[in-house]
This record gives sequence, C-alpha cells and structure tokens, in this order.
Amino acid sequence: MSTYNGERYLREQIDSILGQRGVEVSLLVRDDGSSDATLTILDEYKTAGQLDYYCGGNLGPARSFMHLLQNAPKSDYYAFSDQDDIWLDDKLITAVTTLEGHESQPALYFSQTQLVDAGLNPIPSVIINPKLTFGESLIYKFIGGCTMVMNHRLREAVGDFMPEIMPMHDIWIYGIALGIGAFVHFDPTPHILYRQHGDNTVGLGQGAAYEWKKRFRRFTAKNDERYLQALELSNGYHDRLTAPNAALLTLFLEGKTSMARRFRMLTCRSLRCADRTTQLLFWINLLFNKY
Repeated sequence: MSTYNGERYLREQIDSILGQRGVEVSLLVRDDGSSDATLTILDEYKTAGQLDYYCGGNLGPARSFMHLLQNAPKSDYYAFSDQDDIWLDDKLITAVTTLEGHESQPALYFSQTQLVDAGLNPIPSVIINPKLTFGESLIYKFIGGCTMVMNHRLREAVGDFMPEIMPMHDIWIYGIALGIGAFVHFDPTPHILYRQHGDNTVGLGQGAAYEWKKRFRRFTAKNDERYLQALELSNGYHDRLTAPNAALLTLFLEGKTSMARRFRMLTCRSLRCADRTTQLLFWINLLFNKY
C-alpha cells in the first residue's frame, strides 16, 4: 500500500485487507510524504503487529508503488492497495485460486471494480471486457492496479528497471506481463469497492463529458504518451518480449517516423482494443501522428 494524506479512509481499507479470508496477509506500506494523521494511524497498526511501513520522499503513486514492489519481502503473491477503498473478504483468495497452477510462469490476475461514492453507495461502474493482448495494451489504458495480484515470477520479470517517463504502475506492469507472454486473467466479477471522492489520485465514473475532456487533452498534448511509454518498454524489456510482440512493438515505434508504417498500423489486426471509441481515436491519432 502507498499512502499520502489518507487519514480519512485509511483504517477502513487496512481493516478490509486484514480481514481477507483463506490467505495469509503481510501488509507493507510506503508513505509518500504525508502531512496529516496518516503516520499516526500506521503507527497504531504497526505497534499491534498488523503491518510494517516505511517513509520516503514524495515520488507520486506510480513510483511509490514500484518502490514497494522492488523492496517487498519475497512472497508467493503480491497485490497493490490504494488507501481509500474497501476489499471484499474474498478478493485475495479468488485471485490466488485463479493463479494456482501457474507457478512456473509469470502470472497476473485483475478484476472488474464496483464503483462507490464516499459513503460506499454503489454508483454506475465502467464495465470493461478486455481482449488481453499486447497490442491492446499499447493503445488502451484501463487496468486497475487496486485489483491486481501477481505471482513471484512476474515480480522477478518486472525486475528493477525504472522508466524515466513513468506511466501508472498498473499500466506499466500489465504491458510487461502481456509482452513477455505471461498468464493473464481478467475476472468480470468485482471483489473491491472502488471509492470515488474528491481526493482521488486517479478516478473513474465521472461522466461522459469528463472522459471526452481527457481524450481531447491527450489528443492536443505534445508528449505522444503512447509512443513514449512504448519506447520505455522497449528500452527495458525488448529482448524478453515474445517474438511476435517484439515485432509489433518495433512497428509501433517505427510508425513515428514512417507514414507507411502508420498506414500498416491502421490495418494491423494485432492493434485492436475492446473499446470502440478508444480504437477510433487511436486511428485518428495515427493519421495525425499524435500517439
């Protein structure tokens, strides 16, 4: 768990993690520079022997979670936790049961979320139905890190490489997993109450207008987010990708300087995603070389 000024909901989240059934839980927290009562709360649980934590400079959520993954003690499985959600008591056992039998290969589980408001009342959720392909991961960024559970082999595969341009940790690890040919499973049943409130670092369920504003900002931005993340993936993992995925990544990167490659990407069936709007916007971005 990475915390940052999380006093408002922190106890509820910790209690839901400690209340998981059927698994042995070890909770490690990294505080990302809190100035509220977060450390006082963590001290209470640490004194009771229910968690361990350490503090660091403010890295932001993505790098803070990656720091945790790199420094966590060895375990069979690893899960990321936000500071303000509620885990249903079957969240971890469901993931572990799904991943059992895949100990010899990198493996990743993630699930649908149930969005709730600050008072835990259900609100309409963003329903996903991903294709679970590497090509999709290059253009469609949707995975929720708070639902992810990975085995030790995937943690080893992720390693210590830290990209200079850091996407969110969940998007980053998901792309690595698919790229290297890991076992990846999506569970359409929610096992987490994903709380939406005014202080979310990353929020969902804020309406169509909000989503279109985000898309417009990405389109008008000059940083070519998808391309730069793909370049970082190539820098860190190109030699470990499966041959088809390495070839697809090369095509994706070469498209930046070649109109012929971009037209090939338009017709490439490996660069398809489950969300039609995202797919259409990606094609438009390709025509303008803004991806």
